[in-house]
Amino acid sequence: MSTPHKIVVVGGGYAGTLAANHLRMRSDVHITLVNPRPQFVDRIRLHQYVAGTGEATADYGTLLGEGVELVVDSAARIDTGAREVRLESGRALDYDYVIYAVGSTGAIPPSVPGVAEFAYDLAEWESAQRLRAGLAEVPRDASVTVVGGGLTGIETAAELAEQGRRVTLVCGQALAPTFSASSRRYIAGWLSRHGVEVLEGVAVSEVRQGGVVLTDGAVRQSGLTVWATGFGVPQLAVASGLRTDELGRLLTDETLTSIDDDRIVAAGDAAAPSGRALRMSCYAAGPLGAQAADTVLSRIAGTEPELINVRFTGACVSIGRHAGIRQFARKDDTPVNFFIGGRPGAAIKEATCKLAMGRIRREARKPGSYVYVKGAPRSVEPALV
Repeated sequence: MSTPHKIVVVGGGYAGTLAANHLRMRSDVHITLVNPRPQFVDRIRLHQYVAGTGEATADYGTLLGEGVELVVDSAARIDTGAREVRLESGRALDYDYVIYAVGSTGAIPPSVPGVAEFAYDLAEWESAQRLRAGLAEVPRDASVTVVGGGLTGIETAAELAEQGRRVTLVCGQALAPTFSASSRRYIAGWLSRHGVEVLEGVAVSEVRQGGVVLTDGAVRQSGLTVWATGFGVPQLAVASGLRTDELGRLLTDETLTSIDDDRIVAAGDAAAPSGRALRMSCYAAGPLGAQAADTVLSRIAGTEPELINVRFTGACVSIGRHAGIRQFARKDDTPVNFFIGGRPGAAIKEATCKLAMGRIRREARKPGSYVYVKGAPRSVEPALV
């Protein structure tokens, strides 16, 4: 009997979990999924968890197919010479291939004093837990400042406003900059009707205990400040001596293979194909997880992996529990001037959230069942060296 191919998937988010299930299309593989938590975090619901309107975790027993081994630990370094993933616990996992799906984290800007000390973020499960506890400690009528006019900031501000909180949303440049003008007007109208003060064209230059300082010099009271702007990535690739982009995403070719080591294939938020990362999102994580698994399976089979061909169709945002927007977009992810809003938009957003988990569970039951919208492969720029 031949020795099974050892595949270590680092990261148990949307991309990594789907990739682990997809790899089971072959029977001669041993799949190990490394994740720092014993439960799956449904990150697109963290704003609901913070506001107390929903849950944001799931049991891996309901998500992983038979034969996928879950190791609850964190990867400290990938030793490409020894072909080992070294874990924080001191354990080492041998591999033939690694799927690098470490995901993303919140970004604490060093240029803004006080963020690490006095602000909360909700990019990860632990920080969302701290934020929920922090909200429970401040009076209901205390002012809450949400920093970041992107989708995370909007969803968080809307949830808290529906809970009766007094919310200010500081956008930096513009509200929902990746959406169309008509969508932005709809969001602004909803926030205004629900008492959210929206500040555009101004940013936070300092966070203090009990307040924030804006770039225009204004000092505002803030009983609690939520930092919801920007993403970072874990620095595992850097620690492993692999080349990355300026954020720390693993540099790959258009098959998601590391430009340094063809035994390492990336997926999700921490991948930078040809130095041009796709939007960091649950939307892209699923297709990239499936494609990364297909790349590994192709290399095992001795066939040529396919190039990335993910097509974007738009994005969703919830605005409280009873409204939302489905923004439509061109295949290159630029928005068009058409959206579905209100209760229908909320229903589409909820269905999208359920679909993300449903696809992982279906892949666990039937490997290879996952399908996604495809377009033409991306134009390839000169190779990175």
